[in-house]
Order: sequence, then C-alpha cells, then structure tokens
Amino acid sequence: MNMAASRPDVVVVGAGIVGAACAHELARDGANVLVIDRAGIGGGVTAAGMGHLVVMDDTPAEFALSAWSRQLWLDLAPRLDARQAFVRCGTLWVATDDEEYELAQSRQAALVQQGIACHMLDAKQVREAEPSLREGLRGGMMVPDDAVVYAPSAAAWLLAQPVKGRIACRLDTRVAQLNRQGVVLADGEVIATGAVLLANGLQAAELLPGLPMQAKKGHLLITDRYPGAIRHQILELGYIKSAHNATGTSVAFNVQPRSTGQLLIGSSRQFDSEDPAIEPEILARMLRRAAEYLPQLPSLNAIRAWTGFRPATRDGLPLIGPAGPFARDDGHPQTWLATGHEGLGVTTALATGKLIAAQMLAARDALPIDATPYWPARCATQGAAHV
Repeated sequence: MNMAASRPDVVVVGAGIVGAACAHELARDGANVLVIDRAGIGGGVTAAGMGHLVVMDDTPAEFALSAWSRQLWLDLAPRLDARQAFVRCGTLWVATDDEEYELAQSRQAALVQQGIACHMLDAKQVREAEPSLREGLRGGMMVPDDAVVYAPSAAAWLLAQPVKGRIACRLDTRVAQLNRQGVVLADGEVIATGAVLLANGLQAAELLPGLPMQAKKGHLLITDRYPGAIRHQILELGYIKSAHNATGTSVAFNVQPRSTGQLLIGSSRQFDSEDPAIEPEILARMLRRAAEYLPQLPSLNAIRAWTGFRPATRDGLPLIGPAGPFARDDGHPQTWLATGHEGLGVTTALATGKLIAAQMLAARDALPIDATPYWPARCATQGAAHV
C-alpha cells in the first residue's frame, strides 16, 4: 500500500509480536494499517522472551485468552516455515513433593474439565520423559499441546503475509506524541489516521502517561548446542507463584529446548530494578535454582545472557481495548491499547489481534470469549505507579 497516497485507517505503534498480530488481523478484516516502530520488527520484549506457548489458568480470564490463543497458534503452525522454529514440544510441570503433586493434580483436573489435554506422571514416568532431571522428584503434569516459537521471526512472518497490500511498515521511526490528527513523529511529521493502536509494551506509557503498568525485569541464558539434552519445556510448579508476584525478586526453574539443540534457561522476576544490565547475583541465583533440577547444568557451556522488561498490570491481565480514561478524547484520535501482557505476550498475541480487530471493526459478536475482562477501563482507579 502506498501510504503517501492513502491515509491509513489505523496506525499500530509497535512491531513486536502483539503489534504484528493486531496489524495482521486488522488488515485481514479490511483496514489499511501502518505499523511504526522505533527500532525493527520483533525487537524489544518480543526478542527478549522465551516464546513459550502455554495455557495458564490462574484466573478464568487468563485461561480463556491463553487457551484460545494457543489453539490459534496450533492452527497457524502448518503455514509457518523453519525460520519460525515452531515445535510442539509440550510442557512438563514438575513436582518436588506431595504438596506440589497435589497441586498438579488439581490443575490437571481443572484443565481437563475445560478441554485441555494433559495427564499426570509419577516419578518413574517423569524420569522416562526427561532423563536429565534429578532423581527424587515426586512426579509431574504433562501438557502435550504446548509449544515454542521463535517470536521475532513469527512477527516478521505475520507482517509479510499478503493481505491485499493493506500493511505498510515504517521502522527506525519514533512516535513522539498523539494529537487530534493522529501521530506526531520525532522529526515533527504528522501522520493522520482514524485510529491509533498502542502495542508497544511499556513504551505505551510514554504516549499515554498514567497507564497502570510496571516493568518486571527478567534474565535469560542460552547454552551451547546439546541436542537431545531435554525434550520438553520444563517448569517447576513454583513458577506459577513466581509469575504472579507483585513485589520483590523471585526465581523459578524454567528451561526450554531450542530447535538448534541449545537450552534456554530462566527465569527471574524483579520489580526493584530498571537497569537493563545483567545482574550477576540474580543470574547466579537463577542458575543455581535450575541446577537443582538439572544436575548436569553447571557442566554446560553458556553462550550469552540478557535481560528484558515485561509490561505488567496489577491484576495480571493485559490491556486490550479502547484506551478510554487514559486517552484525552479531545486531543487524540480514537485510541486503543494492546499491551500489558507480562510474560504471556507471545502466547496470547494471536487472540489479542482477533480481540482488537473485532472491537475496532465492530464485529464483537463473533468472538468466542468475553472481551470485557481485558478492557483498560477496569484499571482506571488503580494508578500507574504501583501495580
């Protein structure tokens, strides 16, 4: 599409996995879309994360969004190519004792009741599934349809699909502010549009101050190639508690087999750091935790480590829908949000795109889940500084 000759119906700010999924769905449903990113496609938190596609069920709304979106990924998978590195490796949740095993049984029963395939493993079956795990684990729960994907490449794939030429991208371009016409770029250029969708993670707060999000810093480390070392994404059941902590610093065992034969190791969460630098004490704590489950880990060669910042909300649900009270109606075009996904942005990207497109293009009746739990207006009284 020649944007010089055609005003976009929607400007999407952010070319990460969420912005790409939203732009893809909007274009597929008939909108002319311009995607703007201050860097490139699939950067930021998209590049920093693990790309684990997982059903989570801490709340009914979290389950509805993650289960629907995982299915969308499974449906999309046959169309992807090797660059997206999609692998249906399954998730193995491991229990160290009777208490955690009972928790896994409760989760398994709840997931099965809601149509998710999963089953329990005893200690022997866990060792058979993953021989590299230490002995003495109580058991685990296997969710075979969970998967992994290389999210930066998936974002590029979504934006490159032929949707009647309705998507254009402007990269290395920073949006400085919103005004009545649309968006104002850092060089002063104004791009007029009918609607703006902010899908740029924590950076959305630079354009709409007061958004109720806070950064959760995380560390990851990737090893050299050890093909076959593990077969599944493996997490400790304590990860669930760690993922929903609202203060302080926590670590939990989380390891992923990459299609390259490498191991991607996490995870950590911090609320008390805004410094992107690697913190050796946090990284060491995370790796010690991982070595409690994978005894051979200290003997593996590490290639590199990095950090990223997850956009988190107080209630753990993303902001998907009209910006409402966070936008000045007299000074902005119609403004929408698709941010605040914390650690589930890759998992829930495809469903987020469908939620946004259905609401922006007035097709909400076709949605299989209720969109209202994710509306930003629910957070209007929560404030921005403390989530």
